[in-house]
Amino acid sequence: MIKRKADTILKVSEQVALMEFLIAKMGGMTKSSVKQLLGQRRVKVGNAVQTRHDFALKAGDVVTVSSGRGNSQLTHPKLKIVYEDDDLIVVNKQPGLLTVAATPGSSETTAYSILRAYVKKQNARAGVYVVHRLDRETSGLLVFARSEELQHYMRQYWRELVTERTYIALAEGILEPREGKITTWLTEDKRNAVVYSSPVDDGGDIAITNYKVLRTAKGDGLEAKGYSLVELHLETGRTNQIRVHLASKGCPVVGDRKYGHGNESSPIDRLCLHAKVLEFIHPVTEKKVRFESPVPKEFNRVLQ
Repeated sequence: MIKRKADTILKVSEQVALMEFLIAKMGGMTKSSVKQLLGQRRVKVGNAVQTRHDFALKAGDVVTVSSGRGNSQLTHPKLKIVYEDDDLIVVNKQPGLLTVAATPGSSETTAYSILRAYVKKQNARAGVYVVHRLDRETSGLLVFARSEELQHYMRQYWRELVTERTYIALAEGILEPREGKITTWLTEDKRNAVVYSSPVDDGGDIAITNYKVLRTAKGDGLEAKGYSLVELHLETGRTNQIRVHLASKGCPVVGDRKYGHGNESSPIDRLCLHAKVLEFIHPVTEKKVRFESPVPKEFNRVLQ
């Protein structure tokens, strides 16, 4: 019987980039060989797989280099893993992909089905569980749990665990004032899949969105009223909250068919809403973790 070679475990004594650390500690490896290790997902910092060569290590970190080829790598045009450990997977979702199937038994490809296939390649008994969702046409960061127990815990304590949720929207028109708070009461009509907003308490769920206009641009032709690039921080997480709130200010999200003008107002073929930042308390390590996804390039192109 062939004995499996042990993993290499390295302790970090000072702040240093992961590439520099591995070159120094792994017997004179070249930059290309280090990048190959990272690409094969054979390097962990703590219990999280790390693929960035410029990742900043700090004193006390433990780096593990697997002796095998490591986990299979997810390659899908609509979904990218940005963080992975023994408990959670954080992904960056592209527009056009549902988080989970709308109806049971559906064969449509979803973020859930892609990740489920991915984890089962690693371990046939492994599973993945949906913690929260993004609309089909919304891009950005999503969290999945690796156990049903953890899924239930995170869903139950989501508001306590999450310390920041930041979205970026490209909105129709010039939003005024340029910074403020939107508070309304939302009622969902599930028959028509539409959410209605009221400025006074009408028995709906209170919804609070803080916003700040980052940039504006004048338009021409059909888009003469221009555009606003808006950063939004959620105090509550209601269904369609951002879309309804921006529409209530007369500046619906560009490309919003439900609450705005759809493709009539959109120079790009998508709903222009992106989940940019997700920061939360890791439910197992109890440490704060923060993830950021770049603003889609097409948003900035409209503003140029």
